[in-house]
Amino acid sequence: MKKTKIKKNDQVLVIAGKDRGSKGKVLRVFPARELAIVERVNMVKRHTRQNAQKGIQGGVLEKEAPLRLSNLMLIDPNSGKPTRVGRLRQADGTGVRVAKKSGATLN
Repeated sequence: MKKTKIKKNDQVLVIAGKDRGSKGKVLRVFPARELAIVERVNMVKRHTRQNAQKGIQGGVLEKEAPLRLSNLMLIDPNSGKPTRVGRLRQADGTGVRVAKKSGATLN
């Protein structure tokens, strides 16, 4: 599986597509398909059948559709601006993600 620079719960900016300029939190990442679902971005309508067992009301529901990871850019936690992501190996041997713009480590 390919390592991704964007992880769940990251704040990202959409840099391409119909929702360009939107910011949101990453809900899910699909590394094998290079896709991510971002909260309240790329909303689509889905016609859903009612299902009492699962507690689904039914009707036309809006939900998030996946976006390509190449269309997302991580937001720097210090400045709030988009930044590229690098990797840094610490003294104890663990790797961390680093914001290229400010040098801040990302959790």
